[in-house]
Amino acid sequence: MSTDLNDYTIIKEGEAQILMHAKNEVFYNKTQVNNRDMSIAVLRTFISRRKQEYETLLSKRNKSVAKVSEKNGSISHVEDKADESGLNTEISNEGNDVPEEKSQEEPCSTSEEPDKTGGKVRRELKPPKVLEALSASGLRALRYAREVDGIGQVIALDNDKGAVEACQRNIKFNGSVACSKVESHLADARVYMLTHPKEFDVVDLDPYGSPSVFLDSAVQSVIDGGLLMCTATDMAVLCGGNGEVCYSKYGSYPLRGKYCHEMALRILLACIESHANRYKRYIVPVLSVQMDFYVRVFVRVYSSASAMKNTPLKLSYVYQCTGCDSFHLQPIGRTVSKNTSVRYLPGFAPVVPLECSDCGKKFNMGGPIWSASIHDQEWVAAILADVKSIKERYPAYDRISAVLTTISEELHDVPLFLSLHNLCSTLKCTSPSAVIFRSAVINAGYRISGTHLNPLGIKSDAPMDVIWDIMRCWVKSHPVKAQSADQPGSVILTKEPVLQANFARAVASLSKAQAKKVARFLPNPERHWGPKLRAGRQITTKHVSLLGEDAVNGCLNHQDGERDAKRQKIEKTKVGAANGVA
Repeated sequence: MSTDLNDYTIIKEGEAQILMHAKNEVFYNKTQVNNRDMSIAVLRTFISRRKQEYETLLSKRNKSVAKVSEKNGSISHVEDKADESGLNTEISNEGNDVPEEKSQEEPCSTSEEPDKTGGKVRRELKPPKVLEALSASGLRALRYAREVDGIGQVIALDNDKGAVEACQRNIKFNGSVACSKVESHLADARVYMLTHPKEFDVVDLDPYGSPSVFLDSAVQSVIDGGLLMCTATDMAVLCGGNGEVCYSKYGSYPLRGKYCHEMALRILLACIESHANRYKRYIVPVLSVQMDFYVRVFVRVYSSASAMKNTPLKLSYVYQCTGCDSFHLQPIGRTVSKNTSVRYLPGFAPVVPLECSDCGKKFNMGGPIWSASIHDQEWVAAILADVKSIKERYPAYDRISAVLTTISEELHDVPLFLSLHNLCSTLKCTSPSAVIFRSAVINAGYRISGTHLNPLGIKSDAPMDVIWDIMRCWVKSHPVKAQSADQPGSVILTKEPVLQANFARAVASLSKAQAKKVARFLPNPERHWGPKLRAGRQITTKHVSLLGEDAVNGCLNHQDGERDAKRQKIEKTKVGAANGVA
């Protein structure tokens, strides 16, 4: 495959370089540098955690083997041989058969052949095998191979012949390390994952649009304890722009609240869990983020028929008032414990009356969504510490460290959030500062935090009647103009507050990041920072808003130059043919 470097632009990101043709033949999105950096950070932490889990399990097994050998120390040599043979057989079967009950501490892939030295079982932990199901130019796969220590084979798939050729060209361009670790194949990702069940330690889905059609095969191709990384860029669908389309793709109905981006994350998690449950599997989210124009989730996949029964406890419907910002969650299931037995029962209903108790309006119902935690705080802390320790290796360090810092301070057990400005908009009042409002909630005995999804978002375990009581007390000292009686704000303000809010500044009213003046919400690094055109689309003047005027003019000039060269070549051919005839 000959390559003339004059026809390509060399793009460098991290330690990888790719060759991009001026034509829009293979999809490359500069904006996704945040996505790729975050994925590399999570992958490094996964490899570290995987090794720790393996060593813990190995230590437990060695102790159990040592106990067995001590008990049988007085048995004859022949019996020792028989016991040893039986133990090896048991361990071999354990490696080949997938048990129904799987511990979350189980390590990922290990070698098939265990050996026994000095009465202790030893196994070699294999390097993690990674599948990038939709690779395009292969930049992500190349960065994994070159930047993540301890990584094994990386398989890059695409069903577009031009993308596979570009990926293979980029693999060769990146030298021996890439050539030894990265493979590029022309294949349908869905078929490939279905024909390689429980084979990959890490599966990365980053499609142009919705990942819904890949989820069923993806949850089958991840080994027990493996990591599934999934991006969804169809935010208009997930955030309520097309509710019926969202239901058809993800099995959940979205609501258009201020929390719509978090709801998008939770809809995606609920959808992945639904696909995993069909195969007696379940997920454990370690990190869920919304950045730029997409959502990205990182989940571990386990197999357990009994643990799978807890899924209804993690899902809820959402009731959103059409008049005010009040929302309520209705869990799908509940449990009742008696002695050592646990019964799984449907959730209690209804959690709301027909009309909102705050403003008297009706409710819209959405969901089901994932209502359990969407982050693992230990993972977030470990990822953030790793990012800070080698920040020179992350091109988007400022952005991903800001996001991780904000996530580390979120209330991870509180689903969805309120917007302080929306609360004030409902009451038509001036807004208290975030510090004053947070102090009032803390002084009332509840927890409160920000959210990485919205600078004005507020997460709190305070019920809505407490929130509205605090706002009523605020309005008493900051009166509003008279409104018509049927307005939601008027109805809310007619009620006297049960709670007398204390607006004295609380010690914890500022987060640790705010107290240290750490930037949490950064502006875009340049104009036109957003999704780019799908590969193969011809670039025209109507794409100025996406690409910028300079980029569009450059592409159009290049296209004009190619057309002129082609025209001259045809004219020369015609002239040569005419001279030959003469």
